[in-house]
Amino acid sequence: MPPRTLRALPAISPTTQSGFTLIEVMVVVVILGILAALIVPNVIGQGDKARVGTTNSTLHTVANALDLYKLDNHQYPTTQEGLDALIHQPASAKNWLKDGYIKGGLPKDGWGNDLQYVSPGSNGRAYDLYSFGGDGKEGGSDTDADIFLEK
Repeated sequence: MPPRTLRALPAISPTTQSGFTLIEVMVVVVILGILAALIVPNVIGQGDKARVGTTNSTLHTVANALDLYKLDNHQYPTTQEGLDALIHQPASAKNWLKDGYIKGGLPKDGWGNDLQYVSPGSNGRAYDLYSFGGDGKEGGSDTDADIFLEK
């Protein structure tokens, strides 16, 4: 067997090394942290604003269906008949639309909760149509506040 010879490893100079130094990595992390601190608060509130907007749109859609119901039946559904009268014909509806007034079931508010309907409404209105907001309970503040149909 021939004798083994040892070879010297090539010297690595600082200019041929690749990678990042700890300081470079820390600078990048700090920059990302600053960007996150500026952007995240603005993005987080957008979900609640979108739910409120969706709820307002839903209230207007249901109000239009209620107005069509009244045109056909000369009165709004009673509180007992509720919004279900827009999907299933109540006994009091003589000229009820064959396929109902809302297709696909009753819409929910932006948080997935049922809409609230009272007829006759308060302050001389024909009806009150509203959502309990984000908490699904009466009252509340900010995004948990009740959202009423504004006519």
